[in-house]
Amino acid sequence: MARRKLYHYQVSEQAENVIQAGKPLYSEIKGKWNSLYFKKEQPIVVELACGKGEYTVGLGKKFPNKNFIGVDIKGDRIARGSALATEYQLDNVAFLRAGIQYSDEFFDQGELSEIWLIHPDPQVRDRDEKYRLTNPDFLNKYANFLKKDGLFCLKTDSDFLYEYSLETIGNAANFEIIEHTGDLYESHLLDEHHGVKTHYEGIFTAKGYTIKYIKARLI
Repeated sequence: MARRKLYHYQVSEQAENVIQAGKPLYSEIKGKWNSLYFKKEQPIVVELACGKGEYTVGLGKKFPNKNFIGVDIKGDRIARGSALATEYQLDNVAFLRAGIQYSDEFFDQGELSEIWLIHPDPQVRDRDEKYRLTNPDFLNKYANFLKKDGLFCLKTDSDFLYEYSLETIGNAANFEIIEHTGDLYESHLLDEHHGVKTHYEGIFTAKGYTIKYIKARLI
């Protein structure tokens, strides 16, 4: 293992704002994020596949009246977000190191107000549809975690994932699409990403890719 990656794993193990296997809250946190971790009753927003946590931290800075959780399986990635949240002294930001397929072990029914999915792997091969984070099975998971009228928001540079998600979300009995655009930066919806741009989004836009956006509501 590279020395830098090992260092980031150690950061995750020691950081108070990272919940992962081996830490007491890991098996106790479901349904109790506000009471056991944040210690304040505020709407909970989750970013799935958060990577380095840039979006989670960015939203946490902008909305101190909400609690934010970044979820990713890669400990070396979330360690960077953890360190950044600590640097900014954000007590409304936490990270969960876990696979999204196991998210029902950590979030209870109706516990979340919003779920964000920012530039996930589109998984374009047909045989990988089960890994697409907007497939019907995952959407049903999200619907269980969200409060009524809770929001599910997707940003992607992938035309394929955008069109696929418009179809799957549009066909879902428990969601309705409120807004969507194939070019967020040229849309009236631009303010809805709150001025937070991840490192990879900067790369995508510099290469001329348009950013797509879908906002759906639990019904």
